[in-house]
Amino acid sequence: MAGRPSKYTKAAQEAADAYVDGGHAGCGDVVPSLAGMSCELGVTRQTLRNWGDEHGQFLATLERCKERQERLALSGGLSNEFNSAIVKLLLANHGYSDKQQLEHSGPNGGPVQVQTIDPTKLSSGALKELLAARASAETDG
Repeated sequence: MAGRPSKYTKAAQEAADAYVDGGHAGCGDVVPSLAGMSCELGVTRQTLRNWGDEHGQFLATLERCKERQERLALSGGLSNEFNSAIVKLLLANHGYSDKQQLEHSGPNGGPVQVQTIDPTKLSSGALKELLAARASAETDG
């Protein structure tokens, strides 16, 4: 292995586990986070990710951190203990969203009927009427 020796030790693993298992509150963090864990361990978030890639036990700790964060954010949001805008941001990182999907349908749930008009087959009066209606719709909309 090239480069500096890793700062990953049994003590670092234990400190990370303690942080996730409630120690985050003693550090002033309302929910556990990678940013908080990195500050407490004195390493960067990238170092935490690298440790997760290299050590299965540390990867499990990172996953528990995410799960605990999700649970606390969800509970805090539902109880109005946490700011709803912050909870929304936190939960977006866990796959939650308030996206709405709209589906349009025709009569009795059938397909929407679309009528196309070939302008070359219109009379000049009908074409003028169609263009006037389009112009009116553009200025109204």
